[in-house]
Amino acid sequence: MNTVKSIKIAITLVAALAVSGCGGKKFDLGDISVSKPAQANTIMEEERSTIWDAFRKQDNENKVAVNKYIWAAAIEVLDFLPIQNVDPFTGVIVTGYGTPPDGSRSYRATILINDPALDARSLNVALQTRGGAAPAATTRAVEDAILSRARDLRIQDGRF
Repeated sequence: MNTVKSIKIAITLVAALAVSGCGGKKFDLGDISVSKPAQANTIMEEERSTIWDAFRKQDNENKVAVNKYIWAAAIEVLDFLPIQNVDPFTGVIVTGYGTPPDGSRSYRATILINDPALDARSLNVALQTRGGAAPAATTRAVEDAILSRARDLRIQDGRF
């Protein structure tokens, strides 16, 4: 019975110590000084947060607005490539390898849409074959096809 009681006391003490560490209360250490590099202090200050930060409204500063027409056109033009990952908040579409209709070479693509404007500067396409990077002319042709289709989608939407 004594060991069960001591185990309960030990568990209670560990739990109390763990909970007390969540308080964020600062204690004065008197004359004890610890020197830290200036960069470490900056990093530690930036990383401080509480559990309640997860429930607060987050700022949208780090999110990129993407052009919906370019986004839809990229998915439509490259529909022969299997989509592996999409992130509409950063404007990234990553595909796996696929062969275009009537083609013999397989490609994979990474598409970045980094601006809400329907503009060529808003679109970056990286094509790769199993042997390395795709020819620049092929990449340019895919970008042109995506932008052309995006303009068609915008016209169909009646916003031109």
